[in-house]
Amino acid sequence: MASSTITLIRSQKVAEGTLALYFEKPAGFEFKAGQCARLQLIDPPETDEQGNGRIFSLASAPFEKELMMATRLRQSAFKRVLAGLAPGTELVLKGPYGSFTLHHDQAVPAVLITGGIGVTPLRSMLLQARHERQAPPLVVFYANRRPEDAAFLDDLTLACNELPHCTLVPTMTRMAESGRPWQGETGYLDQAMLARYVPDLSRPLYYLDGPPGMVDAMQRLLNRAGVADDNIRVEEFAGY
Repeated sequence: MASSTITLIRSQKVAEGTLALYFEKPAGFEFKAGQCARLQLIDPPETDEQGNGRIFSLASAPFEKELMMATRLRQSAFKRVLAGLAPGTELVLKGPYGSFTLHHDQAVPAVLITGGIGVTPLRSMLLQARHERQAPPLVVFYANRRPEDAAFLDDLTLACNELPHCTLVPTMTRMAESGRPWQGETGYLDQAMLARYVPDLSRPLYYLDGPPGMVDAMQRLLNRAGVADDNIRVEEFAGY
């Protein structure tokens, strides 16, 4: 797989405990919305047992001029170094990888289910779909504890509003801990919430991504509702 040296342009907090990193896009680098890449530090001041690199979904859409990735900030050596990088720092990018990409058959609806940092490939998918003005009918469920934790919610809202058949359903599971107002759904995604927005559960293709526990729970929920595994596509984010 191709390897490139990339340069950090800036980093920016995009939600509580979530950092986005923006890089110059290497000449000729191409990827599909939903794919990922490996980001590797060069001679970091500290390291951990997982080494100097991690796999990240590309949160930027292919049409955007910069590459962007985002991460939950944790107390690992890799994350500490990543959070402290100065603009102009060079890193190694390997990829792209993966097949977690949105289908284009307009006759088959898509239901996207994500939570937390799992939103990154969905941001890429929705922004690219808006840019191309082509997407199947979409329902997007995005779960977070609080609005403060919901990275890229504004981006998803804008993209979905500009697509002809897109419904965005953000839900918050711990509003009692939030200092912000919220008028949307609350609680965990269950079969009742799913059925409110997806009347015929047998028609769509389902895209699940997020923490492994959430992905497993959603897959079991869909199976109990009669959705076949062949209609479920999965991407897990461990350790984020």
